[in-house]
Amino acid sequence: MIADKEKASKDYASGNIKVLEGLEGVRLRPAMYIGSTSKTGLHHLVWEIMDNAVDEAMGGYCDEIKVSINKDGSVTVEDNGRGIPVESHPIYKRPAVEIVVTKLHAGGKFDKSNYKVSGGLHGVGISVVAALSKLMKVVIKKGGKIYQQEYKIGKPVYDLKIVGECEKKDTGTIVTFWPDDSIFSTLKFDFSVLETRFREIALLNKGLKIILSEESSGKKETFHFEGGLIEFVKWMNKGKEEVHKPIYFLKEESGIVVEVSIQYNTTYQENVLSFVNTINTVEGGTHVAGFKTAVTRAINDYANKNKLNKDENLTGDDVREGLTAVISVKVPEPQFEGQTKTKLGNNEVKGIVDSICMTYLTMFFEENPTIAKRIVSKSIEAQKARNAAKKAKDLVRRKNAFSVGGLPGKLADCSSNKTEESELYIVEGDSAGGSAKMARNKEYQAILPLKGKPLNVEKANSVKVFSNEEIMNIITATGTGVGEQFDVAKLRYSKIIIMSDADVDGAHIRTLLLTFFFRFMPKLIENGNIYIAVSPLYKVRKRVDHYVYTEDELKKIVSKLGGNVNVQRFKGLGEMNPEQLWDTTMNPKTRLLNKVTIEDAAKTNEVFSKLMGDDVEPRRQFIAERAHEAQIDI
Repeated sequence: MIADKEKASKDYASGNIKVLEGLEGVRLRPAMYIGSTSKTGLHHLVWEIMDNAVDEAMGGYCDEIKVSINKDGSVTVEDNGRGIPVESHPIYKRPAVEIVVTKLHAGGKFDKSNYKVSGGLHGVGISVVAALSKLMKVVIKKGGKIYQQEYKIGKPVYDLKIVGECEKKDTGTIVTFWPDDSIFSTLKFDFSVLETRFREIALLNKGLKIILSEESSGKKETFHFEGGLIEFVKWMNKGKEEVHKPIYFLKEESGIVVEVSIQYNTTYQENVLSFVNTINTVEGGTHVAGFKTAVTRAINDYANKNKLNKDENLTGDDVREGLTAVISVKVPEPQFEGQTKTKLGNNEVKGIVDSICMTYLTMFFEENPTIAKRIVSKSIEAQKARNAAKKAKDLVRRKNAFSVGGLPGKLADCSSNKTEESELYIVEGDSAGGSAKMARNKEYQAILPLKGKPLNVEKANSVKVFSNEEIMNIITATGTGVGEQFDVAKLRYSKIIIMSDADVDGAHIRTLLLTFFFRFMPKLIENGNIYIAVSPLYKVRKRVDHYVYTEDELKKIVSKLGGNVNVQRFKGLGEMNPEQLWDTTMNPKTRLLNKVTIEDAAKTNEVFSKLMGDDVEPRRQFIAERAHEAQIDI
């Protein structure tokens, strides 16, 4: 053993240490910097450039940003900020803009005299975009002159040069980049994805104007809100019955700015969005923890002081039922988890947000007793529903106690107890469930068949939700629990796969299940645990069987095989025998799975509210606007 170690030590010498020069490391491991090389990563390039422009706006130096999706596949981001410095760097003896673009961790964000707060923190944003673009052009207006430099995969094409003159008052930066097709799986920018994010940014920075345009379609949108967060919560509550006018407060403490707007509606869902330096922290963090603690304590204090609640204290789930809120904090030195910035880790922020929210909410409740009593009343109703739901859950658990390990009797579990290799198929109907049980690999694939259509949780209170046997079977099978009891560490399967028929009813069942996961177990979607099985539409036979998943694919394969082919349309999973089901939908080597992700929480919430809520008119309008996109299978 010692000899082997010595040999290995000799083999692992200084010559084995590879130094990646410049931006090579970014191109070698792009996902480390932008999350992925798919559509999400592609749009992350825009966010990085946009962050720099927004930082100028937060500093008070910029009030207009223009973003254009160009016909040639490039994107241009133009701001009227101060412009990236062009003077020679004192150490590197090259123009500062060149250093910022070509070197990682170079930028003005590290010196708080330049930016008090910023979204771009690591000094890698623009340099990462340069590294992952086949070409990037930077134009700077500064001091009456227009400067320009271009870069190919992060390397300067020529020295910074003056290309024109401008008014001295005209300043700003224009960045145009062409993403590298050898890095990204798609180069198509989605107008709606950019639109949603830019609306958020404008709502978070009152007074800032953002203009988005797309050259090929002629689409153009302008985002400009003077109401800020108040308009944000109103927009989130659009189409819902409000309990009161928005509560709003803004306060700075120890250099940290806390801005919050709150408005309850009559639904049963909680919808809290959080931002740090305008970055959407989809996984929350210390600022959200501080906010939730304060809301729970403030409502309990008011209820107890005014003898409004005779039972035990209200829980966090009770007080957040029907709550819509936006929390925006500006932090000079934020600590994010990873470059993609989805969770805040600063411990000191929790106490500051808690203290500020507690102070303002206590004062607001004292000054607005009518609204305070409405909120307390809604929370007490939620408490009663929770207690009734607990009894309903206990009944379901007692029924399940007779099955193996307290799991649902319908569940055909797998033999493996390793979460990372186990899969749970939620299958539409007993017929398909029977085929799936015979088709599966029993070692790592579990099957949970559903009876009928799942409950629409968007329209149901918690009593009805937790009284529903099918919903309780899903909760019990996954093992995580829901609400404040949710614990992702208890998840029993790494993949939860929705498998329904390739027809209108199957699509409806998928939507109902996705509504449940989004409202009650959103962390599973954020973690990438929820999938949709893609089942075939047709079987084409000519000597051998070909399984086809789209209409376009059918046309191509029929054309390729020539005439006298036999085409069978699958209307349901139950029509397939176990071998077919395994080959097409369950075999990891041949199946197609769609991973469910949340690109934008606010937009997702709006769509679920429209499609699954009580209000008919917004749903009718949504269907009318999108009807041309639908492929109706009769």
